[in-house]
Amino acid sequence: MKKQHDFTQGNIFKQLILFSGPIMLTNLLQTSYQFADSLWVGNLLGANALGSVAVSSTIIFTILSFVIGLNNSALTILSQQKGRGNTYGLKRYLNAYVVLLTAISLILGVTGYMFAENLLRILGTPESMIFSAKSYLQINFIGILFLFGYNFISTVLRALGDSKTPLRFVMLAVMLNIILAPLFIAGLNLGINGAAYATVVAQGTAFIYGVFYVLRRKLAPFRIPSLPTKGEIGLILNLGIPSGLQMAVISAGAAAIMSVVTVFGENVVGGYGAAQRLDSIVMLPAHALGTAVSSMAGQNIGINDWERVKRIAKYGVLYNFSVMLIIGVIVVLFAEFGVRLFIEEEEAVAFGTKYLRIVALCYPFLGINFILNGIVRASGAMYQVLALNITSFWLLRFPFASLFSKMFGEVGIGVGVGASFLASSFIAYMYYRFGKWREKELFKGQKAH
Repeated sequence: MKKQHDFTQGNIFKQLILFSGPIMLTNLLQTSYQFADSLWVGNLLGANALGSVAVSSTIIFTILSFVIGLNNSALTILSQQKGRGNTYGLKRYLNAYVVLLTAISLILGVTGYMFAENLLRILGTPESMIFSAKSYLQINFIGILFLFGYNFISTVLRALGDSKTPLRFVMLAVMLNIILAPLFIAGLNLGINGAAYATVVAQGTAFIYGVFYVLRRKLAPFRIPSLPTKGEIGLILNLGIPSGLQMAVISAGAAAIMSVVTVFGENVVGGYGAAQRLDSIVMLPAHALGTAVSSMAGQNIGINDWERVKRIAKYGVLYNFSVMLIIGVIVVLFAEFGVRLFIEEEEAVAFGTKYLRIVALCYPFLGINFILNGIVRASGAMYQVLALNITSFWLLRFPFASLFSKMFGEVGIGVGVGASFLASSFIAYMYYRFGKWREKELFKGQKAH
């Protein structure tokens, strides 16, 4: 238990740095996991196979979005129970999550396996990719329990104040995948199926290792599963469904902005695509800090220590702003070098560089969203955070990108996106400051100890 932080006392700033650091590394490793997978498939099997993986991954990510939603609800519920010192409540909700996620995994695994081809055709997958994409997707559906499982264990440990142990599991999965992918693809001549088997084996090993590690060291109060109560399942779904929808809103919003980009032709699309790859890496610290403050705030909300929650928000915003400002300056200075890692066409490089230099200056403001929304999410106000995300993407980012691109041409895309970061951070602050999220009570009538 020494690795677990009690966020209801102690130096907040020190805890924030120590707790968020491993989460940043974990997120970076997960990004490298996807990158390495694409690298092996693309180089060993070619563009067609890489396209099959890309289409299948879209389906997997959509399903995973729902699980991420459930995990966000777990972070909220379990961190509050941890803060309250309610060991019984912690055991009950852990049990409920285990039963629910196992049932969902089995249902999705069987359904996904049976309807894999239908899903691919709905996405308009080219006929030449259907066969390989179908087999790749079906293998991933067989191992979906492992994907859900090892992500859930990591969430549980973070809710309890331990961000270092999950790093072990992700590192194991990444290392195994890097070794097994080329071995299965080329060494055993399994082709694209080999990439899927490598993923399932890597995640399965990480999951099984994680379960044994946590149980042996008694890092979480797991127990023999039993049927949860209707109230427990109801609370989990009440928080998990809107949280899962947040991911859908983000994905759909990104697609809408792409529709603005495509108007300007292939060079702009190529430059924007390269910029987005860098964006996904650059935003990892903000994502990690959002997760960290959510867990920290959750424990304190559990005991109604609102003064400490306020200080967590303050330190989170200041730390995030500083980190993202430094990263923004680095991106401005090395934008062209970063874009050239992905593309070489001069016009595409020019747009990608220009876009990044505009948007990078606004990164600190986007980071504020992650911090303040993480604090609000910790209270259980998931529908409110969903509304904030809808506002951010559909009332600000997409309309701004569309409007400014019509006014200033392709440069207006970056101007619009950057302006939306500033506007959405202001709205996030106004809701954090004046909203009624503090009135949310998840465990009415239950004593804290």
